[in-house]
Amino acid sequence: MPIFQCAAMFIDRAFWPPTLLPLRAKVNGARCIALGFLALLCVLCARPAQAVTLLRDAGMEYGLGQISAPILQAAGLSPNRVRVLIIDDSSFNAFVIDRSTIFIHSGLIAKSKDVEVLQAVIAHEAGHIANGHIVRRNLNMANARTVAGLGSALGLIAATAGGGEAAAGLAIGIQSSATRSFLGHTRAEESAADRAAADYLRRAGIGAQGLINLHETFKGQEVLSVGRQDPYMQSHPLTRDRIRAAEAYVAANGAGPGPSDNDRYWFARVKGTLTAFDRSPKWTLARAAEEPWPDVTKLREAIAWHQNRNLPKALAAIDAAIAIRPQDPFYRDLKGQILLENRQWSAALAAYGKAVNLDPGDALLRGDYGRALLANKQYKDAQIQLEKSVSLDPRNPPVLRDLGQAYSRLGQNGMASLVTAERYALAGRLDDAEIHARRAYDLLPKGSAASRRADDILIAAKQSKKRK
Repeated sequence: MPIFQCAAMFIDRAFWPPTLLPLRAKVNGARCIALGFLALLCVLCARPAQAVTLLRDAGMEYGLGQISAPILQAAGLSPNRVRVLIIDDSSFNAFVIDRSTIFIHSGLIAKSKDVEVLQAVIAHEAGHIANGHIVRRNLNMANARTVAGLGSALGLIAATAGGGEAAAGLAIGIQSSATRSFLGHTRAEESAADRAAADYLRRAGIGAQGLINLHETFKGQEVLSVGRQDPYMQSHPLTRDRIRAAEAYVAANGAGPGPSDNDRYWFARVKGTLTAFDRSPKWTLARAAEEPWPDVTKLREAIAWHQNRNLPKALAAIDAAIAIRPQDPFYRDLKGQILLENRQWSAALAAYGKAVNLDPGDALLRGDYGRALLANKQYKDAQIQLEKSVSLDPRNPPVLRDLGQAYSRLGQNGMASLVTAERYALAGRLDDAEIHARRAYDLLPKGSAASRRADDILIAAKQSKKRK
């Protein structure tokens, strides 16, 4: 699969830019709970939602995991249970809506000059989780009907949280006034999250200077009209008192040593990947050599040349990066993408296979490998890899599309209809999900686990219709 895997959640059509292919997710064993929650959320849809896209890339998510892990541990949260995911949005913003996910806008990463600001944002959002502010958020969700002009859809993201639990959701397509009500925190909560963030950063051995730098970014925003304010300012009300509090904390505890070289490296790599796909190849090539890490320079060049459809130069650049870090699975993954998108099926399969061998537990790499197997018409092997992918990470709807294709090619039409129904259900298209779930229910053995999954979707669709 390409370096970016993305999908619009809870919309009428997927948004697939030329260089970005779909995010892959799937509900796990707690499907009944998750889809029941999905049915509850569907009643809130007053009008069609706008597309909000998650960007999924194995290398970027690993890098964000490296950057966030010490902060999450300092907050008493497990890095294995709390994920940092990227939303395709050029604005400077971040939010949490459950205890399992911190959502970061791509614009925040692109606009952050150094990793300290990103780590301050992560620490602040971790403070909201650790301080129980999500409880108030859930009350807001329960009372969402009362929010004037909500006009929103809430996209369900089933999260693996040990023991087969399902968590949920991503708020999308919400009008600006409702966004501030739904995602916004009180000033007391913001102050509490700031204090917690400063403490987490200190305990993580990073220091709280990034928190000051973050607040300084928004100095003067309060005097602007709401329409001109940055979205982060709207959902995270900023005051001069918060800046002074952060400065006082640093004065009392010291600025700290700052981020580690590992943090700086992974920030450069995440930002380099993001901007190389987002900006013009000319812009990327003019700046790639500024990187202090040679492999990151080659990474950015490889993406730029790939964007320019220059296969020889793209392969030369990514091979140079692999030579510098031969045990890095994510460079192999990018090489697989470059080859696959240039219809070099066998070579792509080999690259993806090496990536999976280097990191067999990464769901996104497994999904990429499964898609390459599909392209090479190895349908049974593709089915096995895609099933492993969704068992590892249920956040990737379009892997269901690939898995459905594999089932169909193997003559397993009941399973093909089932995963198609699940894909539509996760996209909020319950009418379409019901059609395919009915077909799956009729084809699958009665009483089987797969048949019960189809029945769960039929129940969710029925409940949704009753609430409309």
